[in-house]
Amino acid sequence: MDRDRPPPTRRHLLKGAALAAVPRAVLPATRADAEAETVDYPTAEWQPATGSNYTASGRPGTYAIDRVIIHVTQETYADTLAIFQNPRKAVSAHYLVRSADGHIAQCVREANIAWHAGNWDYNTRSIGIEHEGWVDRPAYFTDALYEQSARLTAAVCDTYGIPKDREHIIGHYQVPGTDHIDPGPDWDWVRYVRLVNFT
Repeated sequence: MDRDRPPPTRRHLLKGAALAAVPRAVLPATRADAEAETVDYPTAEWQPATGSNYTASGRPGTYAIDRVIIHVTQETYADTLAIFQNPRKAVSAHYLVRSADGHIAQCVREANIAWHAGNWDYNTRSIGIEHEGWVDRPAYFTDALYEQSARLTAAVCDTYGIPKDREHIIGHYQVPGTDHIDPGPDWDWVRYVRLVNFT
């Protein structure tokens, strides 16, 4: 406590009490509230990656977006969010899909460049979607995960005019120079692309 500061006046205390009585809904939005309201995919929850783990941009004006890259986290949903929020990790994706119920978190705005592909050119031109699970544990690829992810991918493709085919919806393993194998051999591409097209 600052002993040199005079005690608050009665007027100051009354203004504070009046402000506390105002419903939150009528107060101006805080920065966190404003960001939470600006998700690109309407049903996503805003779970921002640290600004140290992506590149601010003005896509698609600065870079055309022409593909979606599908990933599998090799981590739990909660641990993946923690990794994206850790400035020492230097990794992020635009979205993360939870296995159990298909819940979607948006971690990087689509206008910005997430660091997910391990290839700068592919990062600049893609939307990265991570899926909770492990490549060798297909039980993580639930109906809810496939269905919600396919809806998200369809919406991204519609927004940017991306064809809904395997040339433009690719796995991380297809990125030039990568050593990753995700989403792995148990990912059902036929089912997924069908869902994207008929959602």
